[in-house]
Amino acid sequence: MKEFAEKMLASNSTSSYDLTVIVPVYNEEDNMTALEKALSEFVNSTPYASCILFVNDGSKDSSLSGIQTLCARNKHFYYISFAKNAGLSAAIKAGFDVAQSKYVGYIDADLQTSPEDFNILYQYIGDYKMVMGIRAQRKDSAFKLIQSKIANSFRRMMTHDGATDTGCPLKIIHTEYAKRMPFFTGMHRFLPALILLQDGGSYKEVPVRHFPRTAGVSKYNLWNRLISPFKDCFAYRWMKHRYINYQIKENNL
Repeated sequence: MKEFAEKMLASNSTSSYDLTVIVPVYNEEDNMTALEKALSEFVNSTPYASCILFVNDGSKDSSLSGIQTLCARNKHFYYISFAKNAGLSAAIKAGFDVAQSKYVGYIDADLQTSPEDFNILYQYIGDYKMVMGIRAQRKDSAFKLIQSKIANSFRRMMTHDGATDTGCPLKIIHTEYAKRMPFFTGMHRFLPALILLQDGGSYKEVPVRHFPRTAGVSKYNLWNRLISPFKDCFAYRWMKHRYINYQIKENNL
């Protein structure tokens, strides 16, 4: 069974596209209509072949059935679904593992960023291993902005990644680099630092639009926006000095 699953994930419909956009979903039933409109408009208008990969993170509402409906009536929509909730990092990692396109993108299901802005990021992906958005004129509360500013400052001090806004849920990455990232809970906050760990790793930040949430409920609070990232910084520092880099020069496989 394990070998069959690995074979299925190694060759799938995403290999026919240039970009697979990963959309983690957890209890977002109220956003399904808006997601279908925004994502279908993007894949049908963008100049490069793109598909959507929903990752249902064990939603307890009707999100899974909503995703299945969207995939049934949209040619370029696909999904995988977890048996139980595993968290945002796991959902992103699963998307990276499954995708077989040249590039992988990532956007949150709350649509506080627009999939149209992938077109902006895509212009630079040939020169960098990851291109990520910076949320210009953020539409968040003052309290949330203060928390993010503190967390970003501490992360930069600990990782020296130089990134301005790692919390922006709009990124494009070379798939081969995404698959090599060491992932564990909370590490979605450290994508620039994880890219820089790899030989030849590089990234660029580009301003993108930001919008207020119009449906659903935020999954973030003081603990997972501020306290937990502090702990994760120490985990990254421990891992950084033990990260393995290698290049295969030749083989006879």
